Amino acid sequence: MTEFGEYKRAPEPEKREKAIVWRTAIGLQKVDGLTTSEYLRETARRNIEGEITIEESGGLIAEYYKSKSVRASAAKTRTDEADIVSQRIAAILSEPTFSLTVPSYLAIHRKLFHGVFPRAGKIRDYNITKAEWVLDKDTVRYESADVIADTLEYEFSRQRNFSYKGLGVLETISHVARFLADVWQIHPFGEGNTRTTAVFAIKYLRSFGFPVTNELFAENACYFRNALVRANYTNVPRGVHRTFFCLERFLVNLLADGKYELKSRCLKIGAEEVPDSLVPSKKEQEGEQVESPLGAVIPRGVRRLVKVLKKEMSVVEMMIALKLAVRRNFLEKYLSPALEAGLVEMTQPDSPRSPTQKYRLTAKGLEMQLEGAV
Repeated sequence: MTEFGEYKRAPEPEKREKAIVWRTAIGLQKVDGLTTSEYLRETARRNIEGEITIEESGGLIAEYYKSKSVRASAAKTRTDEADIVSQRIAAILSEPTFSLTVPSYLAIHRKLFHGVFPRAGKIRDYNITKAEWVLDKDTVRYESADVIADTLEYEFSRQRNFSYKGLGVLETISHVARFLADVWQIHPFGEGNTRTTAVFAIKYLRSFGFPVTNELFAENACYFRNALVRANYTNVPRGVHRTFFCLERFLVNLLADGKYELKSRCLKIGAEEVPDSLVPSKKEQEGEQVESPLGAVIPRGVRRLVKVLKKEMSVVEMMIALKLAVRRNFLEKYLSPALEAGLVEMTQPDSPRSPTQKYRLTAKGLEMQLEGAV
């Protein structure tokens, strides 16, 4: 997305942050096939430049759509909805407040859609289906209207009691993916569920320390929605099962500087076989001893590390490449024995605790990799 791209290298951090927020707000309209007007984009620029506050931008958008001719023209393409909701998303993302409660979640929907949808912030009282392109026009089985309130409270209560302490990068991401997928599947509102979930996700992740910049949501809004669809769809006769793999890849890119290619066409059932999760089973993480063609007994974990290590990689990059979740497990069964065996070396051996430390294969490790001893 190139919207406000001129601010990416702006010397003022505040301008850069505002531009990212507005890009996210505008980009999220794509989940419902909506586009914003030039008036909205110009208003956003004025806010980025500091000419007007975020509150004043909302007033200008509201005033703009008081014109009957403007409303009539915009209603044909729902541009008015895209403009109004974009400004409100930008306003919510600019607020530092957050609460992991059902009322807070409902309030996000109400703030985004009051005056746009008739039941903004209200739980739907009817059941819904939606034909999904990635499911060959089938639908996710959304929560039944009569139990939405109880199910929401259960999911939020369980999450408030969950501790991330001791979890590795991928384990944390895997848990977040499941929580967001479960909340989205409830689909408590008639419309606007994905935009509400995305705004909630950004604020939730920020609340416990992740420096979410929002850029990924701006550029991959449709992928995010389709990944949520695949995380909530099972069709046993067709051999299709619920998978968190796609949503986890999105979150790895968002939270761990991953480089996965995110293409919605790959999410379509039948396009490619998708694993259940990035996080392997405990059995896959267990080490085993095998004889190496180089003449030494090399643990399975070390062999796997030598196989995936390309050029120079950080600990997080190696864990992602290996699909490992627990840092201690990686250090004890993969990296440490590889270093001791002389197969891997630090790029900064004189500063072993450097935050920019990376690792590469030694000549011995490269020989092992090239000779296929892994």
